[in-house]
Order: sequence, then C-alpha cells, then structure tokens
Amino acid sequence: MLSRIFIQNFALIDSLEITLNKGLQVITGETGAGKSIILGALRLILGERADVKSIQSTDTKSVVEAEFIITENFKTFFDENDLDFEINTVIRREILPTGKSRAFINDVPVTLEILKKLSEKLIDIHSQFETSNLFDEEYQFKMIDGLSKNKTLITKYQQDFSDYKKLVKEIEHYKNQLSDGNKESDYKIFLLEELLEVNLDLFDLEDVQSRLSQQENAETIIENLSLIFNKMDAEEIGVLDSLLDVKSKLSKVASLSHQYSKLNQRLEEQFVEFKDLLFDLQNEAEKMETSPEALSELSLQLNKINSLFLKHKVNSVQELIEVRDEIQNEQTGFAELEFLINQTEQKIALAAEGLEKASTELSTNRKKSIPGFIKKTEKLLNQLGLEKAKIEVQLTDVENFNSFGKENIQLLFQANSGFPLKPIQTAISGGERSRVMLSIKKLMAENSELPTLILDEIDTGVSGKVAEEIGNVMKEMSANMQLIVISHLAQVAAKGNDNYKVIKREVSGKTQSTIISLNQEEKLQEIAQLLSGSKITEAAISQAKELMK
Repeated sequence: MLSRIFIQNFALIDSLEITLNKGLQVITGETGAGKSIILGALRLILGERADVKSIQSTDTKSVVEAEFIITENFKTFFDENDLDFEINTVIRREILPTGKSRAFINDVPVTLEILKKLSEKLIDIHSQFETSNLFDEEYQFKMIDGLSKNKTLITKYQQDFSDYKKLVKEIEHYKNQLSDGNKESDYKIFLLEELLEVNLDLFDLEDVQSRLSQQENAETIIENLSLIFNKMDAEEIGVLDSLLDVKSKLSKVASLSHQYSKLNQRLEEQFVEFKDLLFDLQNEAEKMETSPEALSELSLQLNKINSLFLKHKVNSVQELIEVRDEIQNEQTGFAELEFLINQTEQKIALAAEGLEKASTELSTNRKKSIPGFIKKTEKLLNQLGLEKAKIEVQLTDVENFNSFGKENIQLLFQANSGFPLKPIQTAISGGERSRVMLSIKKLMAENSELPTLILDEIDTGVSGKVAEEIGNVMKEMSANMQLIVISHLAQVAAKGNDNYKVIKREVSGKTQSTIISLNQEEKLQEIAQLLSGSKITEAAISQAKELMK
C-alpha cells in the first residue's frame, strides 16, 4: 500500500507531503492545478526517465519519495538484491541540477532496473490515454491467467521456457561451430595425414641430412679413406713402419734409463690407438657402399620434411609436431561438439516434453475460465452503460512454444448488437475503452493480488447513471486493494474513503501546486463544486449530501 508521497522542488511543486490510507482514495482539483505533475513525479518512482527541466529551482536537487507498507512476501526480492527489508519501505529518486539522477531503496543506492522491478510490483498507474494495454497480447494473457488461477503455473512455465530458449540458442551455437569447422575439415584431415605419415616423433633431421650427404659423396669418402690407409700402411715408407721403428728405439732407450719409461709407455699407448684408428679407417672404406635406393629414399624424406616446413611456415620438426597436435585437437573438438549437440538435443526434447504438458494445462485452465470472464465482463459493461456490448476471448493453437504456452490470444469486442465481433483494437471507440479497461481491472482485482492502482481520469466523458455506476465499481474494487482515483466526477468523489484536492496558489509571487486532505465538510463542498461549478448552490449542496449517503 502507498502510504506517503513526498515531492520537493519538482515543476510547480516547492514541497508537498501527503499521507494515504487503505480503500478508495479520491483526488480532485481543477484542470491545470497540478494533478498531472504529481503523477509525473510518481512515474519517476516507476523508473521513468528523469528530465532536468522538471527541477523548479536549479540551485538544489529535486526529490520524489514514495513510502509503501509491504508484506513479508517481498523479503526474497530484498535478499536477492542485497537490500534492507523494511515493512515501511521508502523508494526515492533524486534529480541533480547537472541532470544526473539517483535512485534509492531504504536509503541504499540502486540501479534504475532494480528500482523499476520493485516499484512495478507495488504501483500501477493507469491514465485515460493508456488503454492500449487492452490490445497487448501479453496483457490479455496476464488478464486471463489471473482469472484462471494460472499464476504459479505460468511463472514456472516461463522460467522453464527461458531455460528452453537458452538450450536452443546453445545448440545453434554448437552447430554453427561444427559447420564452420566442417568447411575446413577435409583439408585439415589431409594436412594431418601428411604430418602423421612422416612419423615426426621419431624423425631425426640431422641424421637424415648426414646419411644423405654420405650417400651423395660416397665415392669421394671411399677414395680418401683408402688413400689415408695406404699412406699409413705402405711398406718401408709408410707411417706405421716409421712408428714401429720409433717405438723400438724409444723402448731401447727406456731399458737403459728408467726416467724414459713414462715416455715409452705413452708412445706405446698412442701406437695402439693409432693402429686401431688405422684399421677402423680400413673397415669404413671396405663397408662403404653406394645405394641408389637409399639415396632416393633419403632425398624423398628430406624433400618431404622441407615441403612441410614451407607449407606450415615453420623451421623445425618440433614446430611441425605442435602443428600436428593442434590439428588433432581440432578433430577431437569436432567429436566433442557432436557429443554436446547430441546431449543438448536430449535436454531440449526433455524440456519440450515438460513445456508441452504445462502448455496443455495452461490452455485447459484458460478455456475453463473464459466463460466466467465473458459473463462477468459483459455484466459490468452493462452496469457501465454498454448494455449491448459483447466480448470474446479467442485462443489459437500455434506450432511453437511462446512465453505463454503454445497458443496465441485475441480479445474480440462489439459494442452494438447485430454486428460481428472484431479484434478489440479495431472495434472499440475512445469512449468505450475506459469502461472496458475498468471492468477488466475490476475482475483482476477480485482474482489476483494487484498492487496499488492509480486511475487517472479514466472516467472522463461519462455522466449521470454511468458515472454513478463507475463510482460503485471503483468502491467495490477498493475493498480488495488500495485504489487511488483522480477524477472530475462528483459520483466518484462521493464514494471516497479519503478525499484530497490538488490546488494551485501564489506564494511570494510564485505559483505553486500542492495537495490537501479534505475533512467531511470540505469533501461536501468539493462534491458540490464538481456538481455546480465555481458557484456552489443549495441544490448542489443537497445533491452532494445525497451522493455522500
């Protein structure tokens, strides 16, 4: 319930504070007195855009506060948004002279999004120019679901539908990834086969290069090894014979003097090593063979590895291994994507099964409640002067799930007998809209927990018996909710549990708007004025008393 409004430095309002109560709260006032200014300030509480032009004095900030009495049902919202829960909760907007605005809930700074989410649960402002809700499919579903006791079911369905849409989006993402990958997949597989064919983990580039060089230069190697051996082992003039002679002479010297023994030993060791080297050279020369097949194979291996270096723009075998592993991982990734797609398809099928069941239940409940909705609405319309009005709710099955199940909704209307029902947006006139909307709001108030409802001159353009009935409907509505009505009708004002008047006056040479609470005598005078105009007659006073009874 909206219990207090405080407005400071906003348009024509210097400072205004009013306390509101339960039931029907009626606000009256002459045209231009400032009723729309108060509503404009309250719309800031609903998160609407702040305009620096609304600041009366640019020396200080503009402040709008609305205090609500709320229930424990809102505690979850406060906990989820890390806010202090208070039974008397204050929502405040501030507009700074710079044009920036700030929002607070119980003095805690919040984003406009959070403020809007809370305020929309607490207050609903409806003006004579805002009957376009009647044409909105979402509003029509909300209207019927409220009467169908679908509140819990539709909340659960919409959460499941949101999860379902995420899964659909997810699988589209996976499929796009797989499609993009498959476009290059064949080429990548070809590259991978090329790399696997070389057996890179065992490939020794230096060894291949060395063996290839050996095959390419085999004759030169054999020739030089043979020449070396021949020079070393030639009789009489060979190095080996000369060393044997040197060895023999040093051995003789060592036998004559012990101090030459170490030199003799060193020469002995080097001679043995030299002989081994000589025979190794001989063996290498003898086993050295030229092989055209080996030469061709080694050339092929080196050409292939060099070709891979060039193709993948790398310079080492290790870099080729990294390229190979990357491609292999991509191929594994495709397999994982296929697994994820399959897994997500199963989740989607399961989710669709649940949505199908919930959609059927929602539709069944709606169809059961529609006859009652039609009967009650037409009765209210008859009460409000539309005796011939007919209304219908058309549900049409659709192939795909939407936010409200698996069907579309259309409200059909006709104000006059003998004519076919048509979609309400094409069949309803301006004078009929407010009464249809009031009837629907009345039914919704009876069947669901609506927030504080503010009706701004929704009764414009009616008089007499219809005005009286509108007042009765509003009075009945206020039994289930707090209803704040801005009206010019005496019949409505007379029904108010509490009455207020917006007035405009001059203070220190400046025009200011404010609102005052009316006592019973002031209420009587206000109703009489609504009946007779600026000059209040005895007849108007008498009629006002009758209305107040």
